[in-house]
Amino acid sequence: MDNLLDGKSAVVTGGSSGIGRGISLAFANHGADVVVADLQESPREGGTPTHEQINAETDGAASYVECDVTSQEDLEAAVDAAEEFGGIDVMVNNAGIFRTNDFLETTESEYDQVMEINAKGVFFSAQAAAKRMVENGGGSIINMSSLAGYLGNATYPVYNMSKAGVRMLTYSLADKLGPEGIRVNAIHPGSIQTALSEQDMPGMDDDVAEQFVQMVPQRRSGTPEDVAGVAVFLASDLAGYVSAESILVDGGYANTG
Repeated sequence: MDNLLDGKSAVVTGGSSGIGRGISLAFANHGADVVVADLQESPREGGTPTHEQINAETDGAASYVECDVTSQEDLEAAVDAAEEFGGIDVMVNNAGIFRTNDFLETTESEYDQVMEINAKGVFFSAQAAAKRMVENGGGSIINMSSLAGYLGNATYPVYNMSKAGVRMLTYSLADKLGPEGIRVNAIHPGSIQTALSEQDMPGMDDDVAEQFVQMVPQRRSGTPEDVAGVAVFLASDLAGYVSAESILVDGGYANTG
């Protein structure tokens, strides 16, 4: 496999499980060193911790840092951890939560929980990385939004709002940081099959999930590897003139539904 990220160091928030794990492993398989920043070290779906698998099975090096993205101190520590590998080149702001909320019944605490992690967490993750990237002469920031950042849905208005905010933040930061040699892009996954899918979307029974899949032109759910391939591209020099972009990874659903 071509080492598209050879010599680069990345920090991936939420990198222990699901999409974040897929991105971390893909980065390492393409030659990057990775800081896995997450609340817990072991994957929620089971198996070898992501950083241990990278160290055992790839040419990349990896470390784990406990990180709560609502804590600026934790975010700065995660960025600092990349100094072991020569300093941060790529920041993937992947950590997030999914919640369904009835708009008329949503409490302030429920609203705050989603926005603190999905919006505020991305803002200050990007800030911590950008400060170091400015010093280092550039880099790539990849923000994980969602199909929900494009399409409204009555079932999870707070989640939609948080992910739409990530999309707008991405464009603003691309404008602000472009002169510093920093590219900023967003990925918008659709239905991605992970071991956590049922936990993350408790209201999605098998029949509803299958109905959704039948509306996707490719007639399947995505995988963490589908998202990771786009992240590798955005992190690599192949995307050297790509910034302020939102890339849907949804099998074509948004533009054909």
